[in-house]
Amino acid sequence: MNSFKIFVVEDDPIYAKVLSYNLTQNPDYEVEVYENGKDCLTNLYKKPDLISLDYSLPDMSGLEILTKIKEFNENIPVIIISGQDDINTAVKLLKEGAYDYIVKDDDTKTRLWNSIKHARVQSNLKNEVETLREEVGKKYQISKGIIGKSKEMKRVFSIMEKALKTNIIVSITGETGTGKEVVAKAIHYNSTRKDKPLVIVNVSAVPSELIESEMFGHEKGAFTGADRRRIGKFEQANGGSIFLDEIGEMSLPMQAKLLRVIQERELSRVGGTQIIKIDTRIIIATHRNLLEEVRKGNFREDLYYRLLGLPIELPPLRERGNDIIYLANYFIEEFCKENQLELYTLTQKAKEKLVNYPYPGNVRELKAVIELAAVMAYDNEITEDDLSFNKVNEMQDLLSSELTLEEYNAKIIHSFLKKYSNNITEVSKKLNIGKSTIYRMKKSGILD
Repeated sequence: MNSFKIFVVEDDPIYAKVLSYNLTQNPDYEVEVYENGKDCLTNLYKKPDLISLDYSLPDMSGLEILTKIKEFNENIPVIIISGQDDINTAVKLLKEGAYDYIVKDDDTKTRLWNSIKHARVQSNLKNEVETLREEVGKKYQISKGIIGKSKEMKRVFSIMEKALKTNIIVSITGETGTGKEVVAKAIHYNSTRKDKPLVIVNVSAVPSELIESEMFGHEKGAFTGADRRRIGKFEQANGGSIFLDEIGEMSLPMQAKLLRVIQERELSRVGGTQIIKIDTRIIIATHRNLLEEVRKGNFREDLYYRLLGLPIELPPLRERGNDIIYLANYFIEEFCKENQLELYTLTQKAKEKLVNYPYPGNVRELKAVIELAAVMAYDNEITEDDLSFNKVNEMQDLLSSELTLEEYNAKIIHSFLKKYSNNITEVSKKLNIGKSTIYRMKKSGILD
């Protein structure tokens, strides 16, 4: 574990020595002692992880030093140690950002030790969150996290770049499987809101009777089963972004409530009267033509124009040319990495077969096809025979069937026997099962 740097700011040299001695009993703690506020502030460039600050120093007040520390770096925990048992002073300092307020007495050393321990745990958790956010941000870098070199995708990238400059509502359209959620994540994690939450709501997956509570929250007792207050998705996303996927599936009554929240930038929880101000960027997506839905009376016209914002239309995979091969190679690399396999390659005929397929399921279908091909491939080379677009649907149908484990095994073995021309030795190696198992299943008739 890395060292944890602590500044002890104390004008009483004996008391400072006692505190320093006690803290250095933890070998992870690196302690520096300063007699006044000026020396502490001058050395902030050393980036302390925590500061223990005496409230009564000869050159500055504790509040003045605390303010200057927070101006330098608001994330440094500052524990105030004071000879004054004054609740008003303590409350004021805590409101100004102090992590803790400890009164000097016989228990000071123990309380300081425990407070530092808790602050360090929180600091470690915060660092982990920041690291995860950085990793996610890198994953969704525009034109890096989203694969594509076609002119259609370059146009998408150009519009996405414009979306980063303001907080305008972004509306993403495209066929199912084109990557609307990936685009929404890229916009959020490359915007000024990247350090705040991105909350994702699949509108079509939330029952109509629960959607209002899901979006705006509810108070305890608002309805049967509401045994506690619940914070809604918009509040959870406050300061960040909310991605409303499949917005076209929202009912008309809920559309009216969403329109009001967008217009007023405020909401009330179900069963509550408190007005809650929100600052949430909205990103929506749909595979429907919302303007056509407006004409049919299924979508409010006023909400449609509110949500239109900056439109991004994602092209279907069949119109993206060689992007299909770029994506295929990316999915192969990811699959091999996750499963600790040697990197597979595509034969020329396999590439031709991939490019000539229409992909009704778009990028999502390509990923499923490639992963299945990697499982079926031989000698780390994916051939055109390994690419079976119908097999993906067959596998989904298979998994939805209610079969016994033996019946599932039989179907898998049967598929491999067909692929390897009934070579039982080869199939037993590929599936890591004994040849006797295959012979037994053949004899019993389950493989017929």
